Amino acid sequence: MRVLSYNLRNNSASGELAALTDDFDVDIFCVQEADTASLPATMGHLTMSHATTENRLGLALYYRAERFSVEDSTTFTLKKSMHDRVMSPGTQRLLGARLLDRQTEKSFVAASFHAAPLTASNSLRRTQITAAHEELQRIGVDIPILMVGDFNYPLFQNKLRAGIKDSGYELSLSDSVTYMRYKRVRGHFDFVTSNGFRIDEVKTLPQGDSDHLPILVKAEYDMAAVVGE
Repeated sequence: MRVLSYNLRNNSASGELAALTDDFDVDIFCVQEADTASLPATMGHLTMSHATTENRLGLALYYRAERFSVEDSTTFTLKKSMHDRVMSPGTQRLLGARLLDRQTEKSFVAASFHAAPLTASNSLRRTQITAAHEELQRIGVDIPILMVGDFNYPLFQNKLRAGIKDSGYELSLSDSVTYMRYKRVRGHFDFVTSNGFRIDEVKTLPQGDSDHLPILVKAEYDMAAVVGE
């Protein structure tokens, strides 16, 4: 399947979503920093599963309705950073959907994730990532899980990778940087974590109106690698 993730930077790149959907024949599209009230219910061949409602700028997940059925879909609140407490951008930093793939009759979980900003510590972001994986396993017990989004974790990724691996997940980075601003600040911010998937490719797409670049994930089920709670 082909999964695309994009941080819209205060919704400024929302006008690009339909073209990306068609150009890359997307099966699942996860967005972050979207004005969810203005997002369309359908986008080309994709249908919205769910979107956050409590965030000023939130998350949404679209899926290919001709292939997938939604079995469950929900949002989650993760541990707050100081930025969350002071600026109140929203409490819902994770959105997950359990989908049935009618081609294979297999269920899996797909999720859109947005970690605390760089003003928070890496330790807090690792706590959020761990909690996100645990929450997703509750809506998808012993089935593959794939989480994409803005992890805000450009440095010291080896420690993050080791912790994720210890919990049964794999961390996958794209083939080039996913964040560029002012031509000086750049790095890998947008990742994939997975359990029960083989990640064949993570490709960074050309930059649009966001300071984040979209990433396109090509993944296949690997049921033998599923790690439960």
